[in-house]
Amino acid sequence: CYQLSKGNPLEDTMEMFANLRKQVEDQGATVELLGVGSTGYAKDILKEVLRADVALVETVAHTEAALHFYPEADVICDVGGQDIKLIILQDGRVKDFKLNTQCSAGNGYFLQSTCVGFGFDVKEYADLAFSAKAMPMFGYGCAVFMQSDIVDFQRQGWKPEEIMAGLANVLPKNIWLYVSQIPNLSSLGNTFILQGGTQHNLAAVKAQVDFIESRFKDKGRKPNVIVHQHCGESGAIGAAIEARRLYGRGLRTNFIGFDAVKNISYATHRSEDTRCYFCKNKCLRTFIDVQILSADESWKKSKIPLAKGVKRLIVGNSCEKGLVEDVNDMREIKKGLDAMKKENPNMAEVGAKAAFRSYSPPLVADPLPQYAFTRKQKERARLMKRRKDLRIGVPRILNMYSVAPIFSAYFEALGIPAENLVYSDFTSETLYKEGAKRGAIDPCFPSKVGIPHVHNLLYVHHKKKPLDIIFCPMLDDLPSDLKFVQDHRACPTVVTTPEAVKAAFTKEGDIFQQNNILFLDTFVNPAKPALLTKQLYGEFAEVLGLSWEENVRAVNEGLKAQDHFMNGILRAQGREILKKLEAEDRIGIVVLGRPYHNDPGINHEILEEFQKIGYPALTLQSLPIDDDILFPLFEEDIKAGLIEHPMDIRDAWKNSYSENTSQKVWAAKYTGRHPNLVALELSSFKCGHDAPIYTVVEETVTKSGTPYFSFKDIDENKPTGSIKIRVETISYFLKRYREDMVVRKQKEREIDAKLRELEAQLRTELDAPPPAQVGLPPAPYEAETLVGINAIRKEEMTEG
Repeated sequence: CYQLSKGNPLEDTMEMFANLRKQVEDQGATVELLGVGSTGYAKDILKEVLRADVALVETVAHTEAALHFYPEADVICDVGGQDIKLIILQDGRVKDFKLNTQCSAGNGYFLQSTCVGFGFDVKEYADLAFSAKAMPMFGYGCAVFMQSDIVDFQRQGWKPEEIMAGLANVLPKNIWLYVSQIPNLSSLGNTFILQGGTQHNLAAVKAQVDFIESRFKDKGRKPNVIVHQHCGESGAIGAAIEARRLYGRGLRTNFIGFDAVKNISYATHRSEDTRCYFCKNKCLRTFIDVQILSADESWKKSKIPLAKGVKRLIVGNSCEKGLVEDVNDMREIKKGLDAMKKENPNMAEVGAKAAFRSYSPPLVADPLPQYAFTRKQKERARLMKRRKDLRIGVPRILNMYSVAPIFSAYFEALGIPAENLVYSDFTSETLYKEGAKRGAIDPCFPSKVGIPHVHNLLYVHHKKKPLDIIFCPMLDDLPSDLKFVQDHRACPTVVTTPEAVKAAFTKEGDIFQQNNILFLDTFVNPAKPALLTKQLYGEFAEVLGLSWEENVRAVNEGLKAQDHFMNGILRAQGREILKKLEAEDRIGIVVLGRPYHNDPGINHEILEEFQKIGYPALTLQSLPIDDDILFPLFEEDIKAGLIEHPMDIRDAWKNSYSENTSQKVWAAKYTGRHPNLVALELSSFKCGHDAPIYTVVEETVTKSGTPYFSFKDIDENKPTGSIKIRVETISYFLKRYREDMVVRKQKEREIDAKLRELEAQLRTELDAPPPAQVGLPPAPYEAETLVGINAIRKEEMTEG
């Protein structure tokens, strides 16, 4: 039962159920629904109204439908009425997907509306397009511009069928060049499944097949392009497959029934009275009040009266708080979210806060001199007295997320109060927009925010209470526990960002000087303590009136704080999380990112979304490196001679000069070897150090069967819709992965229990004197027993 959407999911659903029932009853039969699933953008509304058994995210629904009919599928290309989805598969899971979230980009509905606009039925599209002898060349991309092209081509004398042929021809360019931006399609696999209602249009299909073949840059093989035999219904089939799976596991449906669906009535409200004020977004929501036969929702106070027996659904909200109207209900939601976050720590958030907290080091400054006779002595005494009033601003950017404790403890140990160390705010859309107008740094978003963070210090924090210094060091290398690597360097772009920041504020007049602020972009090497000591002394001897001895003592306090940050906080908490995951047979996510991906404005709060659904997030820095954890994980590699130490990455990555790159590779190895961990890679747009290791990281994780997911090309734009779909998709496969893991471990426990029981029985028999007639020698008997035990283990594991 298939039909084009008429724009209202409730009306469409009522009509579809009526048609389905009529089709069955016209044949003299009755229909019994054992399970109901929903998918698509209205899946959650329909699940609530119909009391469906599952609301399945559409990427998973299309994946299930494709793999059910075509198990060899590598890529799914779903072109629907409103969007284009490219789903890239690996081992039966969604590895990655692309979604056009910003505009229509010439999708199915655009083709349909153009056809109707010319006065034809959409079913005639392919025949008309194939009849064209020539066609105009459209530019791919925005549907608005394509609409303008249609008008221009009509003025030039192009016929409707020729224009329609041109539109069908440009569709694959919108898919593969505009949405996916993947030049070599052979890198994705061999089998491409075309799904979605648009694939009923054979002109669109022909264009896609031709394009895929032309961009398949592999001389040894050709692409296998298949149109799904139920392309228009593939998403619904996927939801039905999931509903059937749940039925097989014992779930019985709560579906309201055909009669109740027939009698659904509803009303919608959207006005200032529906606006949410529970967070700063202030979303203008839509209330959908639904009346069904079995409705039992109790009435609650509202600005818009709600009749008894009517269920209110709220859409248009950007967060969970907007799902309710009453402040007490909102508090209950927040209470539940807070409890879930506490149970599932986000170590990126923990690390972001811990990096910029005070570590309360002891005061190691020289005592103030009792006497000062020379000009130099008097100046030093003045500078030493000034320390307690000195205010230092520090941008919360880049690799400071790794090593900020060194500098905060250094300053505090010299007598600068903790409250006088002023950090810029965490990255946000507001912070970025307010500061990004002053110059530009092009390479990547983490570097781009350098200017906005200094702008934030100047025009927000300095305005509240004047700053004396802005300290924005150039960090050339980073402390490391890795073994046998070539170096521990930072990214050159990241290192030199402070220089670009300085230029932005001094090119057309020195803004720092105008505000009586000293800007220091000190070049430092935190990985080399002796050199770091010299560098800090060279910078601050005259600024703070330092002696060499107190400088040495202060650097030592900074290194102690750094050690406590890494081992006393991050790795200690990481160890607790890991042990809990193992004890409870749960899954944790390892974030394969760089230190600055701890910034919630740079990671777009993706990790918080996983927290909310029950997955703790571990960062590279929080992975515990205690011997009792490391050596069991890497024991086989060491015995095989692949590596000499668990912190050795030479087997996977030879060009180990970039510390953060090497850390990602090592963490990928760690994740792939631990049964309770899965990998989530975060990578910023234009990251030149990430690009060479994409394949290395992915293959390192997945060769053990460990799931790998990614959010790549992260920039200043936060695609909320795409993030939501991606998180739901990953969550589904993690649930299935955990189910399999629990079953496997339970089977292993049962086998171990049987073996222990058998071993105890055999030991009892071996300890007893053998009967006189048997006369079997103990050693062969014991050897046969061990063979029998191994046979039992092998047989049980095969059955498992």
